[in-house]
Amino acid sequence: MTNGVNIFRPAALFWSALYIGLIVLVNWLFTVVQPIDMGGGEMWPPVALIVGLIFIARDFAQRVIGHWVLVAMLIAAILSYFLADPFVAYASVAAFAISELADWLVYSFTKRPFAQRILLSSVLATPIDSIVFLGMMGWLSAPGVLAMTASKMVGALIVWYLVRNRMEVASAA
Repeated sequence: MTNGVNIFRPAALFWSALYIGLIVLVNWLFTVVQPIDMGGGEMWPPVALIVGLIFIARDFAQRVIGHWVLVAMLIAAILSYFLADPFVAYASVAAFAISELADWLVYSFTKRPFAQRILLSSVLATPIDSIVFLGMMGWLSAPGVLAMTASKMVGALIVWYLVRNRMEVASAA
């Protein structure tokens, strides 16, 4: 137990492992799944469809382990460097680090209900992640950022909707 947070509880281990695993998986997928040419030289990586889930997994992990989620992010960054193409891992980890920091700040300092924090933190963090990643990969364009951000928000919106409905049912009971 550290600062009142038991990081070895089953829920803490589950959400932390899921968060770390998703980051490493996505970074590896960026090395094996080629981006799609959207025309005019604009690229969209289809892996972006699952990136939004990382932001949600981070919110759930932080809910259980608090600020130790930053250690989980560091572990994922180190593993990604060794398990994915180093250039892709570097761009991805830089994008994750910057956008996840924004996500962490929104999640940590807004005192909104959990479902709202999930949505607000994703709305802020996903475009930052898209801009940084696409820029570092040499694929930065407005349509590319919009497509990548929209694909990330799909997962975030689905989870937000499910969590919000679950919270409404629980409060009505």
